[in-house]
Amino acid sequence: MNKKLRSTLGLLALLLIIVLIGGIYIFIFQRGDISEKKDKLEELNANVYDPVELNNRYADLQRRSAVLDSVLAARKFNIPQNISSIKFYNFINNVVAGLSDNLEVNVEFLDVAQDKEFFAYQYKLTGGGFFNDVYKMIYAIEQSKELKKIPQLTFGNLIKTDKDGIPQFMVNYELQVQVYYSNDNRFAPAEFVENNLSSGPIYDAFYPLIRNEIPPNVDELLDVQGAKLLALIPEGAFVADTKGNTYLVWEGEQVYLGYLTKIDYDDNLVSFILNKGGIIEKVNLELEKIK
Repeated sequence: MNKKLRSTLGLLALLLIIVLIGGIYIFIFQRGDISEKKDKLEELNANVYDPVELNNRYADLQRRSAVLDSVLAARKFNIPQNISSIKFYNFINNVVAGLSDNLEVNVEFLDVAQDKEFFAYQYKLTGGGFFNDVYKMIYAIEQSKELKKIPQLTFGNLIKTDKDGIPQFMVNYELQVQVYYSNDNRFAPAEFVENNLSSGPIYDAFYPLIRNEIPPNVDELLDVQGAKLLALIPEGAFVADTKGNTYLVWEGEQVYLGYLTKIDYDDNLVSFILNKGGIIEKVNLELEKIK
């Protein structure tokens, strides 16, 4: 065997060894990596969408989202997602700003409680004020779009006097409020719109029907007690009080503690209705007959 043939056979043997080693490396050592890359390529190819199809799907999702938002917005109450505990303080400030200056509100944060799949911030509110102001605040809390509930409430009587010494019949209160929120956004629309929180006045159940305090006559109105009817004229009636002061009054005119309700020209008398601390009294003054 000549030298040239031996060299050729040696190169062929070397080539076979290289091919064998390369095949072993590719099909044994790199087989897992190749399979992984192949699966990834198939996944990427499967998720390749046409831009027109993507735009159509996006528009459809927008329509569905708008429908869901309208359903949530139509509900009387919503439960927002992960609200701050400070938000309730701002809510109370906005509500109280539209009420009387006599209303006092103290807000204290208590705790966070879980109610089934929801959570609730707990607050304690204390203070005092006119009954209707307190009622309007409670109404705003209970009717707020973002769900708030009052599980406990207590009232008490409170009497204050103003600078003129007139008694003011008020109430003091203590109530607990739970402000609900959720960990996801399934229970509230994207755009928040508050409910109508205004309410009209209601009967003050804490206002005493009979009171010991009689307000002073700060407006210097006609005091009917002990007064005398002096004369009747077409424009009204002349009445003099016990101090000698003369007043011209007519039907519907306000007097101290009441009103003039009727002028009877036939019987020469005038009638008054007085409210003496809750006790209603009718007073008639007759024109003295000339002897």
